[in-house]
Amino acid sequence: MLEPNADHRAAPAITLACALEEWAGEDARRRDVAATISALAEGATELSRAIAEGPLAGDLARTLSSGEAGEGQKALDVISNDIVIGALKAAPVAAVASEENDAPVLLDADKPLLVAIDPLDGSSNIDTDISVGTIFAVFPRRDDIDAAEPAAFLQHGRDMLAAGYVIYGPHTAMMLTVGAGTWHFALDRQGAFRLVSADVKVKEGTPEFAINMSNYHHWDGPVRAYVDDCLSGRNGPRERDFNMRWVASMVADAHRIFQRGGIYLYPGDSRKGYGQGRLRLLYEAFPVAFLMEQAGGGASDCRGPILDLTATGLHQRVPFAFGSRDKVARVARYHLEPAGHGERSPLFARRGLFI
Repeated sequence: MLEPNADHRAAPAITLACALEEWAGEDARRRDVAATISALAEGATELSRAIAEGPLAGDLARTLSSGEAGEGQKALDVISNDIVIGALKAAPVAAVASEENDAPVLLDADKPLLVAIDPLDGSSNIDTDISVGTIFAVFPRRDDIDAAEPAAFLQHGRDMLAAGYVIYGPHTAMMLTVGAGTWHFALDRQGAFRLVSADVKVKEGTPEFAINMSNYHHWDGPVRAYVDDCLSGRNGPRERDFNMRWVASMVADAHRIFQRGGIYLYPGDSRKGYGQGRLRLLYEAFPVAFLMEQAGGGASDCRGPILDLTATGLHQRVPFAFGSRDKVARVARYHLEPAGHGERSPLFARRGLFI
């Protein structure tokens, strides 16, 4: 029986620094990657403190200007960008491509790595105290292109050397991959990220899906069909009841899927400017896809693997589905098979529930 005054906390886990040191060994490229991740972790720790101040630090949710493609740039977006780029100045990074900057930010042209980053995913939730996050991808610097040029970042998804995100919620956590599985860390009160799991796996069979249902009437047939079949419940082709989850912060939805399974969808739709969805390939879809695949999950543009794509623009958008591998594969079948209805029985080929 537990003693009332006993300290029930687990023994201190291995730190991020130690995990990276063990992984990198004496390999020069790995040590550069490890140093870059450590710098990002330092920036995330500083940002975690800033976010925790909330309204005590002023109106962090105030809109300063229209950001890339018209989204409102919040005060905390700018603060986050300054913090993470500032942290990377001490790392072996040649340039940074950020959601907050139209062009790459050159740090040191001779350094061997590039970082693509969304400094504050989910910033529209700042004033409601919902989890937000930082998403990052680490690429090799190309010798044939100036690191300050956007073309330097237009690489294949499987060129990534490392990827991850930090989520700022009830506690601050990091999901990280260096191509050796997906690792889960949590930030302790002393400011160190400590290992929670070195073998994160995305569960299959979880009856949950995340999508913004308010856009239902804008979706194309395959997406409607997939969602209709989930909503049909036990009497539909899926033969089970599903729950819908939607946070409107991709990092928060991704973190739930890593813990519980399920699927997240942000498809393209018929609205002007939404034909390819709203998520960016380089610094949102690529890193989350790398994490998902390393955890046994899947990630696609609703047709094929995200990591099989090559970026064609710094802020390129892409339809995105990720989560349990079985569910991601099913979404692709709905798009690729005749009539876009996947495995649906003619019995269920009727008008959607929200038409």
